[in-house]
Amino acid sequence: MSASATGAIDKHAPGEFCWAELGTTDQKAAEAFYGALFGWAFDKADSSYATVKVNGLEAGALYQLTEEQQKQGVKPHWMLYFSVEDADESSRKATELGGSVLMGPLDIMDYGRMALIRDPQGAVFGLWQPKQHIGTRIADVPGTMSWPELVTTDTENAKKFYMGLLQWGEKTSMGGPENAPIEYTEWQLGGRSIGGMIRIAKEWGNVPPHWMPYFLVSDCKATAAKSSELGAQVFVPPTRIPDVGEFSIIQDLQGAVFSVIQLSH
Repeated sequence: MSASATGAIDKHAPGEFCWAELGTTDQKAAEAFYGALFGWAFDKADSSYATVKVNGLEAGALYQLTEEQQKQGVKPHWMLYFSVEDADESSRKATELGGSVLMGPLDIMDYGRMALIRDPQGAVFGLWQPKQHIGTRIADVPGTMSWPELVTTDTENAKKFYMGLLQWGEKTSMGGPENAPIEYTEWQLGGRSIGGMIRIAKEWGNVPPHWMPYFLVSDCKATAAKSSELGAQVFVPPTRIPDVGEFSIIQDLQGAVFSVIQLSH
């Protein structure tokens, strides 16, 4: 993924993050919240699916969870998708590596082919084989998804799974906040860092493995304060990470959790 000076993107390499999608119990309220927080505009493809627009370009989506999904216990959540050349082959590979296919592979009209995968530790993510729709068409500007982070119970086995599935490399070092350094893995593709991974700490309580989206903001403190004014809950207040920037973890009004980050460079 290479963004132009305006942030526009025309393709995603296989293995790159390509789309963030919010499933929620109150789409209208979610649109109002994220619109006020990030300045997002929304293009409604139909009555239950809204495409997020940043600077007029597709940047993600929100949709209403069906009654059936809610009865099955599906909670509001952000889903992250990674681009692949062949959704069927990647789904087979995921199963061979110890994951499971929750949905698909299936065609989404002529936009592309998708599958939902649960990794061996339980984190769920999507695979996207692009056709007419490449995924997000903008990055590196405020309001866009800037960093996918795997939060998991077993980093070593997660490395085997994702490196086998998406041909990622990895670079692990000490990172995190100054007052609580942690082992941090950066996922790499073609020598570039494209995402991260951390192990769930005991003191976090009953946090399940998941993929966390980080949205780029120009002022982390102001964004966290604004989210609180709008009725959201700030789980982790603005916290500095040396040589990276400042981040905060927020839960929206329906219960979906996401992070924001202000980069220092």
